[in-house]
Amino acid sequence: MADRAGALQQVLLRRMLASGDGLLLPLRFSAEVVEKYRAIEGAQVIRTRTVGRVALRGLWSLDMGIADDAPGGAEVQVTLGDLVQRLPERERDHWIAHLVAEPVSENFIQMKMAANACIDDGDTVAWT
Repeated sequence: MADRAGALQQVLLRRMLASGDGLLLPLRFSAEVVEKYRAIEGAQVIRTRTVGRVALRGLWSLDMGIADDAPGGAEVQVTLGDLVQRLPERERDHWIAHLVAEPVSENFIQMKMAANACIDDGDTVAWT
């Protein structure tokens, strides 16, 4: 199953690159992010084994993928586009707080966040 998921991710990435549409990028969140909405009267939290939806009727809805077997615990996936276009701004900090961080280079992230950033972390080294 993991091979099929990897192949689907590759297809999605090829589509994003061909179209220039980075909004299709899936982001990972701890499944705990939906607990807030289960406690709100009138909110709808539904799921099958692999997909679900969180909705506040008449206001917004967000579809998500579900991975109950994720290594760090259950996760949901939502595209960047849906977060930008469907999730109200007032809800974004809640979702960001549940982001499952990917391994990254902190220096690279700092470079991307600050124009003309210069990171000096030593001499160049050979790829080994």
